[in-house]
Amino acid sequence: MRTIDKALKLLEEFDESRPEIGLSEMARLSGLDKATVHRMLTTLARHGFVEQNPQSKSYRLGAGILRLARIREASFPVTASIQPVLEQLSRQTGETAHASLLVGDRLATIGICESPKSTRVYLAAGQILHLHATASGIACLAYLPEDQAVRILNSGLEAFTQHTDTDAASILTQIRTARENGHACCDQTYEMDVFGIASPIFSAGGHACGAIAVATPAHRMTGQLRDSIIASVAEAACEASRRIGVEAPESFRRTVNRMVA
Repeated sequence: MRTIDKALKLLEEFDESRPEIGLSEMARLSGLDKATVHRMLTTLARHGFVEQNPQSKSYRLGAGILRLARIREASFPVTASIQPVLEQLSRQTGETAHASLLVGDRLATIGICESPKSTRVYLAAGQILHLHATASGIACLAYLPEDQAVRILNSGLEAFTQHTDTDAASILTQIRTARENGHACCDQTYEMDVFGIASPIFSAGGHACGAIAVATPAHRMTGQLRDSIIASVAEAACEASRRIGVEAPESFRRTVNRMVA
């Protein structure tokens, strides 16, 4: 892996539940030695992408990230455009709705609308989702070029629960099924007692650039609820694509029309 890849992957370790990370913990999380991690964090700090807490000496995201995020959102307001879709989707399903965009070989959560129910699935802003183990990831992989999907699946697959499938051939079958159906379902493959249903958000090239999904406590999932959520998620994915200026491919829209008919 190139040095720049390793350095950028350090940034992916930060999330809402882990806003500060010490040097030793970052080395453990990244699988790199402390000297290498220290050198990379020093370089990232010099450019404002991380900063060091003067009291704890732990690292956190720096102002440089905020500046770039503001430029991105001002010029291409994805989050603001998609949030109303998530709010409607959550109202329709009664469950937590979320959207994510592809960042390299993973997904980054960019919008969340939590279920009003006392028992609900919680996601952190900016949470990283792995493609092979989530409904959002499978939905994205289904609408990426197959050689790209194969490359991602051959890069090493981590098991997050006892239900996580780490066999590339088996996941390719799931991907093809998701392409035929216009959505993906994953039952407790990333977190226990979480059932996810997702459909892709499309880029101008007709490939997936992210996903919109509903996450439900698995113990609450029924066949009727599942079918209802699938139809709502697929329609929401089409609307999310439109809101960022892209019409979903005709083949996908035909699939959606069959689901909601």
